[in-house]
Amino acid sequence: MKFNKQLTPSDKGDKRYYKRAFNTSWVKNLQHKPRLDMFYFFMDRFMPNETHSILDLGVTNLEDPMENIFEYYYPYKQNIVAAGIEDALFLEELYPGLRFVQVKSGVTLPFDDNEFDIGYSGATIEHVGAKKDQSFFLLEFIRVCKRVFLTTPNRWFPIELHTRLPFVHWLPEKIYRKILFKLGYKFYASEKNLKILTVKLLKELVPPGTFSIEIKKHFFYGLPSNLLMTIEKEN
Repeated sequence: MKFNKQLTPSDKGDKRYYKRAFNTSWVKNLQHKPRLDMFYFFMDRFMPNETHSILDLGVTNLEDPMENIFEYYYPYKQNIVAAGIEDALFLEELYPGLRFVQVKSGVTLPFDDNEFDIGYSGATIEHVGAKKDQSFFLLEFIRVCKRVFLTTPNRWFPIELHTRLPFVHWLPEKIYRKILFKLGYKFYASEKNLKILTVKLLKELVPPGTFSIEIKKHFFYGLPSNLLMTIEKEN
């Protein structure tokens, strides 16, 4: 399957989740290349075709194509339902056939059980709140999709991908959040806006049920930058 790789990220939009980030080429590479690699991993792993219904859970209202990379690259856009808490209705105009649904954080998704063949969520679960909120997010995601794929930054990567700070996020969480607050990263100092996961913490979020679960690490320059979780319901 061929994809258009001629993508030049723009600087438009209110970068809500990347405040105070340094605008350098290595930062953009750190942010963008793993996203594209993980998208290709998804395509190879799930092998979706024109018959599969897809839910992309966690789209944003940012205009940079790399912020909604799934919509940009996925070939069967008419099968996508894009859902997010921000108003991203512009996606319907940008990608004809796609349907946007605005959802609310912590509220049951407005979809039926197993409504979608495949669910995709890129770097969203770390932004939904505390552990109980993350568990609910995953519970609902699994409920409405037969198969699920999600990505999230790995806490054990030496650079925290939102603040761009090295190593600070390896400290105990209370200390880490106090440091962020004092350094001026008040948004990320709040657990409701950012809670970074490890493999162990991600596994703990999976609700009871008969699932096939696989977690892989994405490596960036030899270091595990992201976690990739695949969940399939067993019949």
